[in-house]
Amino acid sequence: MEIIKEINLKRRMCRNNRTTLFYVIVCAFVFTSCAQEKSKETNKEPNIIFILADDLGYGDISSYNENSKIQTANIDKLASQGVMFTDAHTSSAVCTPTRYGILTGRYNWRSTLKKGVIKGFSKALIKKDRKTIASVLKTKGYQTAAIGKWHLGWDWANIDAGMSEVDYSKKIKNGPTTNGFDYWFGFNGSLDMAPYVWVENDLPTMIPTKYTKNTGQKMWRNGLTSDDFVHEEVLPKITAKTVDYITENANSNAPFFLYMPLPAPHTPILPTDAFKGKSGLDNPYGDFVLMVDWVVGEIMKTLEEQGIAENTILVFTSDNGCSPQANFKQLETKGHDPSYVFRGHKADIFEGGHRVPFIVRWPLKVKSGKSDQLVCTTDFFATVTDALAMDIEDNVAEDSFSFLPALKIKSKAAVRESIVHHSINGSFAYRKGNYKAIFCPGSGGWSFPKINTDQAKGLPEFQLYNLKNDIAETNNLHSKEPKLLEQYRNELAQIVLKGRSTEGAVQENDGEKRWPQLKWARGID
Repeated sequence: MEIIKEINLKRRMCRNNRTTLFYVIVCAFVFTSCAQEKSKETNKEPNIIFILADDLGYGDISSYNENSKIQTANIDKLASQGVMFTDAHTSSAVCTPTRYGILTGRYNWRSTLKKGVIKGFSKALIKKDRKTIASVLKTKGYQTAAIGKWHLGWDWANIDAGMSEVDYSKKIKNGPTTNGFDYWFGFNGSLDMAPYVWVENDLPTMIPTKYTKNTGQKMWRNGLTSDDFVHEEVLPKITAKTVDYITENANSNAPFFLYMPLPAPHTPILPTDAFKGKSGLDNPYGDFVLMVDWVVGEIMKTLEEQGIAENTILVFTSDNGCSPQANFKQLETKGHDPSYVFRGHKADIFEGGHRVPFIVRWPLKVKSGKSDQLVCTTDFFATVTDALAMDIEDNVAEDSFSFLPALKIKSKAAVRESIVHHSINGSFAYRKGNYKAIFCPGSGGWSFPKINTDQAKGLPEFQLYNLKNDIAETNNLHSKEPKLLEQYRNELAQIVLKGRSTEGAVQENDGEKRWPQLKWARGID
């Protein structure tokens, strides 16, 4: 009996040893596979995702505004894992121009669009020979995609015969795929600009046969609408398409660049049922902001699930300040200010028009933190090419500076020391150091005092503010610092005349060589 017990014990020990050995082998295999995958992921070029919110205010993000009544948990998490830029600005205070600057690395007012935005039937703004960040990345072996709101114009089939004569059964021309993107899914203008038609890889997904419109904060203009285009479902659909793209390309040998321009929280303000009332502000705008936050969370979750978050550069920002359509007065009763401590809002030359949240996360290379480095959205171009050690031609990204040093990554590139601001009516401002010179008497946009109105009568022609001491831009120093104002006027005029703000050969501006908004610049007007 004792012998049997001993044999059984040895058998169990043997089985245990074999089991242990099996687990050791399996674990070693899994560890080796994971290590190989990790090595494969970290050795290839980073994936790049740029999420662009639409009309989201600096003060709408709780990590940027200690008094925010909207708690953006996902964006806050992104900020805690990446670098929060607190002095970042869009190249314009409105939609189209900012998008132009992001993709081209060039100030928007150098294009033919000198003020305002383009419409849903407008032709392509980006010239055919103009290189974009997407077309440049393709030369580095990147797969490129854009999903969402284009708002840079394209040429509808038969558009020259008139808007009513557009042939939706044929492909568009000079759109995203012409400008470097391998894949495109989205629509042309804002979500409140007709026609309301999905276009995938140049071809409308359905011919529009009906007209739709809405009013109030849910406003969209009357226009042709395809049956598969439901305004309330646009943001979820864009999100689903983006998640699918990431999932399908996560394990590709080629890195990808994904540009995701959202249509929210721009009008029409359309939170889905799951988000209605969630902000507690009795205002659908707050709920829509939380829906944008959800979108960011979905992208972050997908990157984690696919195991590619570590070596993905994820950028989040907004195309300009918050629109007054959010109903600032009502939000004020709840203690919330989308513009935070800044003056003005979307469209304005004041800080509230163009200072935006700007977050960059790249876990493999960048430690979390905050930066007060002056940044423009045009700088995305040069920063990416700098990170990839790519040389760009002299006539490319003329107004783009690398902010790699602000991410604590070594770079020999010049750092941005000044910036040009631009409002909806084409007014200019120039910022360098603590001072900001504004070359118009009012807001240059929609807030008080509007230019060329009774509100602006009797105001000084120019404005000068010390943002270090007066971030709200209330104390105009134009009469106290005339030499500084003149210096800034001269420096800005040279930036305009040279066709670039970076070092390099002089370049031509597109369109008019003289335009009314430059009457302040001696030698140009």
